[in-house]
Formats: sequence, structure tokens, C-alpha cells
Amino acid sequence: MERPNAWKRYTSEQLEELEKFSSDYTAFLSKNKTERECVASAIQLAEAAGYRNLEDVIATQTALEPGSRVYASNRGKSLILVELGTKPLTEGINILGAHVDSPRLDVKQNPIEEKNDLAYLDTHYYGGVKKYQWVTLPLAIHGVVAKKDGTVVSVCVGEDPSDPVFVITDLLIHLAQEQLKKDAATVIDGEMLDLLVGHKPLVVEGDEDKKDPVKAQLLKLLSQKYAIDEEDFYSAELEIVPAGPARDLGFDRSMILGYGHDDRSCSYPSLRAQLALDEIPARTALTILVDKEEIGSVGATGMTSRFFENTVAEVLALAGYGEGSLALRRCLTNSHMLSSDVSAGFDPAFASAFEPKNAAYLGRGLTFNKFTGSRGKGGSNDADAEYVALIRRVMDEHDVCWQTAELGKVDLGGGGTIAYILAKYGMQVIDCGVPVLSMHAPWETISKADLYEAYRGYQAFLTLA
Repeated sequence: MERPNAWKRYTSEQLEELEKFSSDYTAFLSKNKTERECVASAIQLAEAAGYRNLEDVIATQTALEPGSRVYASNRGKSLILVELGTKPLTEGINILGAHVDSPRLDVKQNPIEEKNDLAYLDTHYYGGVKKYQWVTLPLAIHGVVAKKDGTVVSVCVGEDPSDPVFVITDLLIHLAQEQLKKDAATVIDGEMLDLLVGHKPLVVEGDEDKKDPVKAQLLKLLSQKYAIDEEDFYSAELEIVPAGPARDLGFDRSMILGYGHDDRSCSYPSLRAQLALDEIPARTALTILVDKEEIGSVGATGMTSRFFENTVAEVLALAGYGEGSLALRRCLTNSHMLSSDVSAGFDPAFASAFEPKNAAYLGRGLTFNKFTGSRGKGGSNDADAEYVALIRRVMDEHDVCWQTAELGKVDLGGGGTIAYILAKYGMQVIDCGVPVLSMHAPWETISKADLYEAYRGYQAFLTLA
């Protein structure tokens, strides 16, 4: 059952819309490389589309009714958007859920070190990465530094063409005979991922023997630029990401090369599909963009927190359903969800890792994974047949190009999403998203066609009555 190539089906009007959507996505991807940046930009788009901060609505006890649009932010790292529909909330809502964190390197709390006239920042990798892929690349620093006086300083260095960049060095090939005997998992150790950030010493007249002068010069620059000192790193969240914008890939410009396709190639179409609702939906539409998926969805801003449940409870109360738990339980149990996360795109260079009949191919549209997990579906949500049939019908009625896949061969594959967390409420959930080449690498590849079909598919899903 080979699925058709989406590119062969497009009209000239659809191709124009595809290119416009891809261009907007590329700009979003280039600008927003952390979960905080994604949420901040999403709030700007939401407010422009008429969404109100749920905190303000609660403070004024404004009643919510069909067509009301609200958003809730969780510490600036996760976001929920809700548009109330005409049907009772207790009959369930349509949920799009994606994550906005991506694999990266995080700066440690006590990071600055001078070694042999070179200044470094120590890092700790975040999420599943091949450590050797992060060496010798131009890297940027994004994040915030929270100071004891309550101020929060935003940091973004390495993206503007006039900015400096940073790097993790590697051993020259001429001296690498012993290094090259190691396997890929150990050729670069985690403690070797030190970011090179300076070399010039601070020259103080009469104090030529000053200890760690390169570190001193770095701290002086940080004080001048950001008014922060070394101890402020204790309360900093600084993320090391590839420097530079996402780019069109291929002579035909059919693909996009960028950092963070996992999972922004799903979170951005989900956001845009939610904002694009031009009529009041029958069932309430909700999109959640969540943090911490790459490390197990833990913590106060991850999907396992009560942020989602609490927000839905607040919406129910403002919509007149009271403050008890029964309406909330009915609402969540009767809901439908697309867990919008990327899938492993079939790569001919590594064909032996895939089972071809059940692989996701670039250009064949939105990919549905009935289950994820690893080896025996461990840790998986496994969507039931009836829900898969419902989703098939909705996609086909809206002429969405879609395919199904597993995450590699049975004994090789593995991976999880937020799907199983939402399924705990009893709602129907299936994983779906964009196939990606080089997933979790600093630079990943997707097809513009799959991105566009994800947007169309998410729009179709939100109309599900």
C-alpha cells in the first residue's frame, strides 16, 4: 500500500501557499531556537489573532462562551491556546499537542574555566544527541540570566552576522590515530563538550601576573554588556545551539535544513492551524506547546505537570461548568488528540535500519504512528483501530496527503512522545507529524510538502465534530 507523493498532486495555487507557509516557518525556526523564544513568539501571534491571557480573564471573572479565545503560559516555557466551540465542553475537545524544546547543550551552573590561555564554558548535553556531531560547528548562545534583584537578562549571541560565534574543538586528524579507534558513542566524551569563548587576556598595569587573565577579560565583557557577574551563572538558563538561519535545501528548494525541526516542524503548524480557525468550531479547539519532552516530559513545564489539567479546569469554570472535577473528567475522557511529533524519515543511506513497507518517506505527507515506544512497544501509546479509522476519514475528506510508519525496524527502533501522558485521561490519542532526516542532529532536514500537509491535516482535525 504505497502512499502517493504529495508534490504530484498540487495545483499552482497550492504550491504558492506551500512556499509562503514554508517561508514563514523558516523565519520562525531561525528566530526561535529555545522553548522560551518559541512561546514568546507564539504569544505575539496569538494576541494578534484575538487571544486573551487567561490570567486576565480569571482576574476579571469574564465568562467564556463559544468563540472566546484565551491562552495560558507556564513560566514562559509552555503554552496552551483555547478557542471555545459550540458543543458542550463535557462532550470533549480536539487537542493538538507538540513540544518546543530540542536537543542542545546547556551551560552548567559553574561553567567558566581558563585552560592554557583559552576560556571555556562547561556544558551538559540535553536530550538524545550524538556528541561527536557538535564539534567544530559555529555555535550560538541563547537564554536568560536571572539576577538576585529580580531582573532577567536575555542573551542571544551568534545569530546576527556581526556577532561572534563559539565552537567546540576536535583533535586534528594528524594526531587522531588513538581517537579513531574509539566507537562513535565514546569518541567525544560528555565532559569534552567545552565551548571555546575567549582567548584575549585582561591586561592590568602593575598586575601582569594576575591569575586567569583570559577569564577575567571574559567576565569584564559580560559585566559591560549584560551587567552580570560570575555568580549570576548559578541562576542562568543558557542554551548552546547551532548558529545561523534555517535554509532551503536542494537545487529545487524542496526541503528545509535547520536546527530544531524536532519538534518545531509540528509545533509551528499546530500553532498556525489553531490561529487559522475562521469559524467557531463545533468542538473546542486546544493547542498545547510544551517543554521538556526531550528529557521525558518531566518538571513543572513538562507534559507530566498539572499545567494542562489545571488550565482546562479554569476554562470549564469560566464557561459555567462549576469548579468540581466531574466536568473536567468527562471533558478529558471524551477528547480527541493528535500528539504532534516528528517521525523518522526513510534515509536510503541507512536503509538497513528501516522496514520499507512501514517507513515514513519524505514528500508523502503527514505521518501517523499508531504506536511508538521501543522493542515490544514498551512505553508506548497504542491508538485503537476505531480512532485510526476516524482519523483516516477526516484526512481523506479534506484531501490531506498522509502516510503511516513505525520508528525503524522492530528490534532497532525506539522513542517516545507525550501521547501516553494524555492517554492516561482515557482520551483517544495518536502520534502524527513530519518525517525528518538526521533527527536530533544539529542540522535536520524536512520536506516542505510534509510541513504543508501537517498544517492542512491539523486544520482538518480541529474541524472534527
